[in-house]
Amino acid sequence: MKLIIIGGGFGGLRLARQLNNKAGFEITLLDRFNYHQFQPLFYQVATAGLDPSNISFPLRKVFHNSNNVRFYMACVKEIVHQQNKVIADIGEFEYDQLIIATGADTNFFGNEVMAANAMPMKSTVEAIELRHRMLTNFEDAAATKDTVELQRLMNIVVVGGGPTGVELSGAIADMRRFVLPKDYPELDFSKMKIILLEGSGKTLGAMSEKSSEQSRQYLENLGVIVQTNALITTYDGKTATLKDGSTIETALVIWAAGIKGNVLPGIEPTIIAKGNRIKVNRHCLVNGFENVYAIGDVAYMDSDPAYPNGHPQVAPVAIQHADILVNNLKLIQMKSNNDRMEEFVYNDKGAMATVGRKLAVVDVPKPKLHFGGFLAWLVWMFLHLMLILGVKNRLSVFFNWFYNYFTKDQNLRLIFKVNYKERQK
Repeated sequence: MKLIIIGGGFGGLRLARQLNNKAGFEITLLDRFNYHQFQPLFYQVATAGLDPSNISFPLRKVFHNSNNVRFYMACVKEIVHQQNKVIADIGEFEYDQLIIATGADTNFFGNEVMAANAMPMKSTVEAIELRHRMLTNFEDAAATKDTVELQRLMNIVVVGGGPTGVELSGAIADMRRFVLPKDYPELDFSKMKIILLEGSGKTLGAMSEKSSEQSRQYLENLGVIVQTNALITTYDGKTATLKDGSTIETALVIWAAGIKGNVLPGIEPTIIAKGNRIKVNRHCLVNGFENVYAIGDVAYMDSDPAYPNGHPQVAPVAIQHADILVNNLKLIQMKSNNDRMEEFVYNDKGAMATVGRKLAVVDVPKPKLHFGGFLAWLVWMFLHLMLILGVKNRLSVFFNWFYNYFTKDQNLRLIFKVNYKERQK
C-alpha cells in the first residue's frame, strides 16, 4: 500500500511511527518543515525560556532505521484525487491511501489589518520572531526619551484568553517580575502593562468554571490586566482599538485568539466546515472519498454524539485519530471485512494550562477532579516533558526548567535578527 501522509505534527508523525517497518506499507511523509514542532511550548521559546532546538526534532532522524518511511521537505500545491496524486513543489507523488494531517494556522477571522500588524505564534519560526520583537522593543525603550513612545514600547497586549494566551501572559509577567528589571535597570517596569483581551466572559473557556476563575485570579495576582468581553477591532502597529471605542497604546499585539485548519487545494468547498476544517466520518475518512483521510486539527467530525460540533483541536485528539487509523489501514491492506473497522471515540483524559511560575490548573473528567497551584504545575511539567520527542530534547528542557526555577532567570534573551534599515530611519 502506497501511503502518503501530509504533515509531520502530532497526528501525522504518530501514524508514520506506528506503521514504521510494518510489512505491506510504503510510506511517504511530506512537511514544509524538516522538523517536528512541539506546539504546547512555543510560548516558552517566545519568552526566552527555551531554545527553539529544545522543542524541535528532525523528522529524518526519527526514521534513521526505517525501511519503509521516506521523508521529503515539500509544500503541497494540490491534491488531484481523481488521479490519486499529490502535486508538491518538488514533484508529484502517487498514492493508494492519503492522510491529510496539515494541522491548523492562525485565524484572524478576515481582519486583514490585524493580520498585517499583530504577531501570531503558530510555529517555531513565529515564536522566535515574537521573542525578537519583544526584546527589540525593550532595547528601543531603553534608548527613547519620548514618554509616550516609551509607554507604547513597554505595553504588551495579548488577544485571546485560551491556554496559549493565558500561558503567554503569565510567562511575560514572570519576565517582568524576575528578569527584565535586571536587564534594563534604566526602565521602570512598574509602569509596564500586560493586557489580556478575551472576547467571551471568561479565560480558559473550554475548561471548568473553577479553572477559569482560578486562572484569572492567578493572572491578576501577577499583575496582568485581564479584560473579558473585550473585542479588538483594529491595530495599526501603534494603537489598538477595541469595539467599545477605547484604545491601548502598544508596540506589540500578540494574536492568540483563534485557529483555522490548513485545507489544501483539491478539497471541495462543500466538505469544508466551520473553522476551515474538513468533514470526516467516524473512520476519519473524508466525506465523499474512498481513500482520503483527515486527522488532527484539520479534521471535523460531527457524527460523534458527545461532540456534535467537532472535537477540540488539541494534540490528544490527533494522536488518537492516528491510532485508530493505523488499525483500520491494516485491515484495508489485508483486504479484511470493512465491518471490522474501528470507529473513533475520543477518550478525554483532561485539560491543563500553566499560568506562571509554580501556578497551573488541571481538569480531570473521570473521576471529575480539579486542582491548581504548585501541584498542578508539577503535573503540567511532567506530562509535557514526557511528550517531547527525543531524550536529548527532554534533558535540555528539564535542565532549562531546573535552572530557571532556582535562578529565576532565562539565559536565552538573544536577538539574532535586527532590521538595521528600520533602526536607521
